Amino acid sequence: MPDWLVLALAMLGACAVVVVITVVRNRRAPEDEDPSETPDVIEYMTMWIGVVYAIVLGLAIAGVWEARSSAQDYVQSEAQALHEISERVRVYPPDVRDRIRTDVNAYVAYVVDHEWKTMSNDERVTDRGTALLQKVRQDVTDYRPKNDFEAQAYQPLLDQMTAADQARNNRADSTGATMPPVVWWGLFIGGLVTVGMVFALQIRRTKRELVLAGLFSATIAFMLFLIWDFDAPYSRGIAVTADPFTNLFPTVVK
Repeated sequence: MPDWLVLALAMLGACAVVVVITVVRNRRAPEDEDPSETPDVIEYMTMWIGVVYAIVLGLAIAGVWEARSSAQDYVQSEAQALHEISERVRVYPPDVRDRIRTDVNAYVAYVVDHEWKTMSNDERVTDRGTALLQKVRQDVTDYRPKNDFEAQAYQPLLDQMTAADQARNNRADSTGATMPPVVWWGLFIGGLVTVGMVFALQIRRTKRELVLAGLFSATIAFMLFLIWDFDAPYSRGIAVTADPFTNLFPTVVK
């Protein structure tokens, strides 16, 4: 099911629940009930709960968005480091240079064509990808420079290799969900309490109040969906892409 359809159903469902409960409650309310007699303390509590929950939602959205941005940075750093390795080995002998570039290209092609699907479906990287990157590391580290010019390029190549390996490890660590289950429970329970306080205000069954109550619940549903969508950077709707690899290695990835 597409993410946009899940979002639409969640928002419509939240609106429908609030409207139905409001209508049923008003039909069963005593004839002498006066909504204007809502105690001031309930209005104060409703406002206080709404403000606290809004702050929690804001922090949760900021957290998952920051995690997604970091995941995109890891991909960019890894692709850039591999690109630098592929370019800097031009000072090496042709056989060494071609071997390193071939192994780099094989790793990039595997990541884009195979490992990315595993990250999206299973939220993990593969052992095959790790082995291919280790092959590149062996190519870079095992070569002994033959002259000063090659020696000057050797250490920067090691630094780029370290950067690529670190970026891959960070990418592996960021494939799963960001929000702990206890936080999700807090967000859902907080949302129910916040929407439930709307009924404590004894809203009337007027068109204006029903629309406002429905929009309020739909907004909370949208925020929760947004957090869920950003929670797994590589797996869901607005996911991190492999564009840095395809942009820097256009001839490798087709």
